[in-house]
Amino acid sequence: MSVKEVLQSLVDDNMVDTERVGTSNYYWAFPSKALHARKRRLEELEKQHEDGNQRKKALLQAVDKAKVGREVNEEREDLLKELTALKHQRDQLKAELEKYKECDPEVVEEIRE
Repeated sequence: MSVKEVLQSLVDDNMVDTERVGTSNYYWAFPSKALHARKRRLEELEKQHEDGNQRKKALLQAVDKAKVGREVNEEREDLLKELTALKHQRDQLKAELEKYKECDPEVVEEIRE
């Protein structure tokens, strides 16, 4: 690669600064710039890590709150069985209602119109 291509690559990666003065291009890089960039990135990542930890704690607390009252016991199991039976009965009644829907006076009237 030519020097110009290498410099352009470094400029694109923000490792080298450039400035056009008149007809000349000046390139420079300070060691402290890279250090400051790494420090900023590190601080940013640490902040993201801390935010993630706080979110994890909040979610764990929400899970613990949701578990209250959902302990497995005989009464809960009976209620769940009853709920399942009622849902099954509801589905059967809906199916039966669909069977007789064609005899509904409102539906017959709509068909006539």
